[in-house]
Amino acid sequence: MTTPLPQPASESYHFHVMRRAIDLIDNGGTDMTLDTLARAMDMSPAHFQRLFSAWVGVSPKRYQQYLTLDHAKTLLAQRFTTLDAATESGLSGTGRLHDLFLRWEAMSPGEFARKGAGLIIYWGWFDSPFGPSLVMGTDKGLCGIGFASETGEAATMDDLTARWPNAQFEENADRLRPWVLAAYGSAANETAPLYLIGAPFQIKVWEALLQIPSGHVTTYSEIAHSIGHPKAVRAVGTAVGRNPISLLIPCHRALRKSGGLGGYHWGLPVKRSILAWESARADG
Repeated sequence: MTTPLPQPASESYHFHVMRRAIDLIDNGGTDMTLDTLARAMDMSPAHFQRLFSAWVGVSPKRYQQYLTLDHAKTLLAQRFTTLDAATESGLSGTGRLHDLFLRWEAMSPGEFARKGAGLIIYWGWFDSPFGPSLVMGTDKGLCGIGFASETGEAATMDDLTARWPNAQFEENADRLRPWVLAAYGSAANETAPLYLIGAPFQIKVWEALLQIPSGHVTTYSEIAHSIGHPKAVRAVGTAVGRNPISLLIPCHRALRKSGGLGGYHWGLPVKRSILAWESARADG
């Protein structure tokens, strides 16, 4: 069962209304009028516009524009971030999500080789702005976030548990909830610690992804260059696709040189929605 995040009444109401609106827009509603969207939310057009703009940062119409196929190319042209420049200028420390990355650590290669043996991983289902999300974590921090709107809950569970086949999995949403609240921006001044479980090369790639500021993008080749393996673009793409902590390790910000979205493990509609969401909040 998906756990709704406990929030003040007004914030919880806004959260669920906006989640429904974003889902509706992403599923064929990019040409819907304000009146049609408002009616679907059981609101007056003026109230819906005011609420959406306050919560997302831009108008519903503007957000619809972010969801068009050309948006990724616009991002690449206007907000391309070289990782070296981002690090030197401190960009990776700006934005809501990157404030959460003050504390993270990686599993040692030896521990990774044991495929989770001796590790207790807690899990729970939570609402997110992008549909149902499966969140997993150890005593040290979050180690997995997967989205089920495209893949389905059973497939998402199978996907994440298969990454650490020797671990012990325990359902415990309450244990994870404070970190999830921080991760999804529902708890101010809280930290969502991350525990990276992967091979050394994968962790290098994921660490590079953590340097990309919210609202910006980079390319697979730029990531390869930044980790000292400029010819390993294909391997980088594979490591990006194997990122277990979606959204917080922002693999959605990696694009092809052409501006194409490339792939996304949890479905391209989810990637497009996340990029649009971050761009809207950055511009707003």
